Amino acid sequence: MKTTTMTSVANRQFRNKTSFRQTVRNSLTMAYRGLLKIRRTPEQLFDVTLQPIIFTLMFTYIFGGAISGDVQSYLPVIIPGILVQTVITTSIVTGVQLREDMDKGVFDRFKSLPIARISPLAGALLADSIRYTIASVLTFTMGYIMGYRPDGGVGYVAIAALLVIVCSWAISWIFAFFGVIARTASSVQGISMIILFPLTFVSNAFVPAETMPHWLQWFVKINPISHLVTAVRELTNNGAIGVDLILSLVGAAVIVAIFAPLTVRAYMRKT
Repeated sequence: MKTTTMTSVANRQFRNKTSFRQTVRNSLTMAYRGLLKIRRTPEQLFDVTLQPIIFTLMFTYIFGGAISGDVQSYLPVIIPGILVQTVITTSIVTGVQLREDMDKGVFDRFKSLPIARISPLAGALLADSIRYTIASVLTFTMGYIMGYRPDGGVGYVAIAALLVIVCSWAISWIFAFFGVIARTASSVQGISMIILFPLTFVSNAFVPAETMPHWLQWFVKINPISHLVTAVRELTNNGAIGVDLILSLVGAAVIVAIFAPLTVRAYMRKT
């Protein structure tokens, strides 16, 4: 009993004195743990593999003729919208899995290890970036199969995908915060969907804002998701960098500046 107590105290002192390099190394190790979980339970990738395919087919053939006259004309509109909607929605998984790990006592075990206290949280956020990348690649691949040929070229398509990944990573801090403070994983998912559902669907992702009622257009135009979708469309379809890209990056930075400290503080209290 005494030996266990001494070990716990020693580990706590180590965690309090870890350097930045050690923290980065521990975080990368925890990110690798997240990738191993995906490899052993590949069904975790169903949302980022099946959703882009199903949503692209469904929305394209349902709305394509009504909005743009034909499917081919609608692809430059819908593919950026599907990309943003799919990847942003995927960021919910960060908070849900974080809450599940905490409920299972995984993080209690981490407290007994000589690692930086923040590394399990940072590692989870890093590992989920792989999910965003998979969703981005599959969305563009599905669009290409259907005949989408972005005029911006491969370089701007890559920049657009990176922009969405960065913004999704920033938004994942919000859901990580919910994952730390919520009582159950289902409540995290419920709260997250309540937030994301109106943001993604009441935007210009699927239909032009001009087709909506005037009282709704004001929200669509200030909706941060609309700015991100517009930035992606400008990059992929025109090879242009506009003000919406800057607004999206500024918004992502603001989210991280607000929710990263809140999440870390709440996480430190829990662990």
